[in-house]
Amino acid sequence: MEKKRIDDYEPGPVPSPRPLDRFGFVKQELNNSPDGLSKGRPASEYEREERRVRKWRKMIGVGGSDWKHYVRRKPHVVKRRIRKGIPDCLRGLVWQLISGSRDLLLMNPGVYEQLVIYETSASELDIIRDISRTFPSHVFFQQRHGPGQRSLYNVLKAYSVFDRDVGYVQGMGFLAGLLLLYMSEEDAFWLLVALLKGAVHAPMEGLYLVGLPLVQQYLFQFDHLMREHLPKLGEHFSQEMINPSMYASQWFITVFSYSFPFHLALRIWDVFLNEGVKIVFKVGLALLKYCVDDLVSKRLEELKQEYEEKNEKPVQSAEFKEKQKL
Repeated sequence: MEKKRIDDYEPGPVPSPRPLDRFGFVKQELNNSPDGLSKGRPASEYEREERRVRKWRKMIGVGGSDWKHYVRRKPHVVKRRIRKGIPDCLRGLVWQLISGSRDLLLMNPGVYEQLVIYETSASELDIIRDISRTFPSHVFFQQRHGPGQRSLYNVLKAYSVFDRDVGYVQGMGFLAGLLLLYMSEEDAFWLLVALLKGAVHAPMEGLYLVGLPLVQQYLFQFDHLMREHLPKLGEHFSQEMINPSMYASQWFITVFSYSFPFHLALRIWDVFLNEGVKIVFKVGLALLKYCVDDLVSKRLEELKQEYEEKNEKPVQSAEFKEKQKL
């Protein structure tokens, strides 16, 4: 039977218009969180943001032309400003600059088009099946087989051909989906390559290889750090037989893009792309420290029940589970 591609499917109906936050996600009822709600912001806040954007534009230059020179001259200024948060209107460009993906794009003209149009992947049906699970409440991805889902399919399919050892794992959809909200398909593809192949920092491909070797390594390291910095929690987790694979795998696999509030995930990604995976360890430990009193007062069953109420299901597709077994 001939395999179907995304282009063989007709786009589904356009979802009915609903109120969106400033990032494009459907607003939840009774949501008073600061994840993009802008009403009531004073004029001084807008003026401060404009000044910040002007500083960033001067630092970057036209199309990123001054970026490398500025980073060489004032690396500490760049690091400090990134930690304060990249202006949203410049985030896509800055992410490409700090990840090294812009250089990969310029060195490989036409490669992405070749991968999307002329190559085939063994993962195509798996990708089609999973794309509707990626940011389903975002307006860009809501239409079944619509422009957003097609772009996501193209990026994931292209990477599964580019690196057949990794292929495709469902968690990769959240990385690609997040990138597509800030850049074109081709730019998102090369940033995914930069991350997994290690253009600037340690390569991430081991998170998705057979056996998930890097996941296992990071969880082992995280467990030791947690016991060193939060010994009371470490002892409680030992008594309850709770290990990091039960709660932290998706932190590393999706870099907090799966279940974290979006405005916080963006700030994490700003620092992650500039400083590397250590930010995932730091945020994970900070999160446990913030919740430590609540965590040590509860048994495993109580924690599992709370987790299941707040999360639909872990990011583990059939391919992910199969790779984990192997």
